[in-house]
Amino acid sequence: MSCNMSPNEQSPSTEVAVTEDALLGGRVRLLQPERGYRVAIDAVLLAAAIPAHPGERILDLGAGVGAVGLCLAARIPGCNVVGIELQPVLADLAVRNATLNGAADRVHTLVHDLAQPLADDLGAFDHVATNPPFLPASMADPSPDPIKALATVESSASLARWLAVATSTARSTITVIHRSDRALEIVTEFERLGWGDTVLISLAPVRRVIVRARRSAVEQRRHAEPLVLHKPDGSYTNRAEAILRHAAPLAF
Repeated sequence: MSCNMSPNEQSPSTEVAVTEDALLGGRVRLLQPERGYRVAIDAVLLAAAIPAHPGERILDLGAGVGAVGLCLAARIPGCNVVGIELQPVLADLAVRNATLNGAADRVHTLVHDLAQPLADDLGAFDHVATNPPFLPASMADPSPDPIKALATVESSASLARWLAVATSTARSTITVIHRSDRALEIVTEFERLGWGDTVLISLAPVRRVIVRARRSAVEQRRHAEPLVLHKPDGSYTNRAEAILRHAAPLAF
């Protein structure tokens, strides 16, 4: 599902053309920029990997237009999500998306730079989900689209900073989706921060990995069964289809 929104349908702070799209087989409606930053399946997979329960609080670091939080809200009745987003234009869309999906009472988005401490009144969260920018600034060739560039390339906050913020507020688990070639960097940083119990699941054939960490002074790295996304003909596997279309959880 995709349709252009006319300018008078956009809020004053949203100065980009947007489309309305659907996730989870239509369970989630999503306004997002027409060009540049676009939600991919990473957000759906990350949301599916969060082991949350009704009544729990989840923090989404780098919320974008709110896809992770809305997928969680669709799958887990009664959970509450707070998204943190650097870019006001994306945060504005995230707020609109929560209203569009009837979830404004339990999915909230705040504009904040993760280089700065989180507000004390946010409190702790049962789970933290995050999809940090994939590329360090020193190695990146940023997109000419400024919104996409900030979403995909580290700026004021490094990957280590994203993980430090996550560990400072999580009670139970932290789940990260990232490039597979940075998996060791992520796991090593978690171990340094005292979150040394990690499980990794590779996503085949794409170069992605999901890492779930729990607080532990004992370092334990485990690899779960990889999630194969595509059949030889290019269609989704049954397991991937269940997650991406039917809101099934991604079990580790």
